[in-house]
Amino acid sequence: MESLGAFLKSRRDRVTPDRIGLRTYGTARRVPGLRREELAHLAGVSPGYYARLEQGQAVAASGQVLGALARVLELDAVETAHLHNLVRQPARPGLAEPPEEEPHPRVLALLASLAGTTPAIVLGRRGDVLAWNRAGHALFAGHLDYEAPRHAPDRPSIPRMFFLDPPVRDLHRNWEELARVHVAYLRLTAGRFPTDARLANLIGELAMRSDVFATMWATGEVADCTTGDMRLHHPTIGATNVAYQVWLQPDSPDHRLEIYTPNDPASADALRLLAQHVNA
Repeated sequence: MESLGAFLKSRRDRVTPDRIGLRTYGTARRVPGLRREELAHLAGVSPGYYARLEQGQAVAASGQVLGALARVLELDAVETAHLHNLVRQPARPGLAEPPEEEPHPRVLALLASLAGTTPAIVLGRRGDVLAWNRAGHALFAGHLDYEAPRHAPDRPSIPRMFFLDPPVRDLHRNWEELARVHVAYLRLTAGRFPTDARLANLIGELAMRSDVFATMWATGEVADCTTGDMRLHHPTIGATNVAYQVWLQPDSPDHRLEIYTPNDPASADALRLLAQHVNA
């Protein structure tokens, strides 16, 4: 998981003095970005208070202080939300085993309505596959058992597959771009659910088993995962370009329905071919 101090420091490091017009008078600097006292001055708080905040020793910061820090650090809306999540965390959050996630019946009904024509996957808060239709399974993970999501303890994990499953890595021609999105979204999720033991174990496992994940995690990037493009080299339908879009579920707000649509006529033909293949 991540502490407030680690996040603030990573954001300080990327904001250079010349980028925000701060004069340094040619003095030698030992940090790549802003010093603590410089950020405190620009945000209108005392250096001592900011140091305690970064060290996790200060009481929860006000919305006004967080807004000032977000402005100086040039945080976007998602990063600002992550900052607020981290501030709300207890100083030493204990981990707890969360209940098993189950997709809501209305989400499953929507998934069934897509039949085999539109690839779709239902994802839990940690990126576990809670359900998929035949086309979604064939597009993304045809080498796995279609029934795997039905057994909660052994559900496929999209982040784990991305970094530890060679067929999934080979499938994506823009793997690195998508991998960074997965890492950044895991960080956002970790800020929302600091006591989730399974999430902490997943992040720890990936950091231990994948040097690439560990390197990406160390950047401190945080982002939501709502839309994007996947450039695939699929074993059945060949080169295919699809867009993914995430639909949030009002009945289970931690779950997401991810739908894949073609980006061009050739990809539309490829998805139709895939649908015929899985429905044969």
